[in-house]
Amino acid sequence: MIKADKIFIDNINEILSNGYSTEDGKVRPHYSDGTPSHTLFIPQVYEKYDISKGEFPIITLRPTAWKSGIKEIFWIYQDQTNELSVLKEKYNIHWWDDWNVGDGTIGKRYGATVKKYDLINKLLDGIKSEPYGRRHIMDLYQYSDFDESEGLHPCAFMSLWTVRGDYLDMTLVQRSNDFLVAGHINKIQYVALMMMIAKATGYKPGIFTHFVQNLHIYDRHTKQAKELLDRNPKDTQAKLILDTDKTNFYDFTIDDFKMENYDPIKPQLKFELAI
Repeated sequence: MIKADKIFIDNINEILSNGYSTEDGKVRPHYSDGTPSHTLFIPQVYEKYDISKGEFPIITLRPTAWKSGIKEIFWIYQDQTNELSVLKEKYNIHWWDDWNVGDGTIGKRYGATVKKYDLINKLLDGIKSEPYGRRHIMDLYQYSDFDESEGLHPCAFMSLWTVRGDYLDMTLVQRSNDFLVAGHINKIQYVALMMMIAKATGYKPGIFTHFVQNLHIYDRHTKQAKELLDRNPKDTQAKLILDTDKTNFYDFTIDDFKMENYDPIKPQLKFELAI
């Protein structure tokens, strides 16, 4: 069993067996029929993958839309916009539509914040000029942006970057993670971002670490969780590769990425989203 599958199975079992239920309190998200979306959750979950040694956080137990996930990273960090029309027309991604705040955007969030504070260019310049600096941080959790507009507060909100010899390591911090729906898309997205930043600054992708404060399974997803536990994981380790000679961060496209040895178990499962 590959590392990602083992961690995935262990976390599902821990949530279902020992997770804390939110049913005794008020929650913000609701399903489309208006019912409150309660969860079972565990706090402070940590994962670590050494990309340089062939480890990669993708599971075999269900398909993961890795190309769409990376395209969302382009929307946030290359296009640096919150406009849903760009996400839909340029990348054919529609999963943010339910978070439209009424003006065709998701509010002053994600890409708009990246642009406002020039986060990518500051990160690239910082790594190049002072590689061993300990201040290479991108933080999307900006309260002034929350005051400026409505919108979902960023879930994957902070990344911390460290140069280690020939390698660039990165830690992703999430306040909240809908484990079955987005857990591995988020990991793949930020490994791809790490590869892009590493390529643009002259390093190799090293260690990817993921910390989630609240890892949860929604009450209408427990059937799918149990179905995933009944599946037999494969032993094939997939590998994401950024296969290009490009070094300009803004020039990378989805065609520059390749996923090798990816053979997930089907069929795909459907999940009712909590909005």
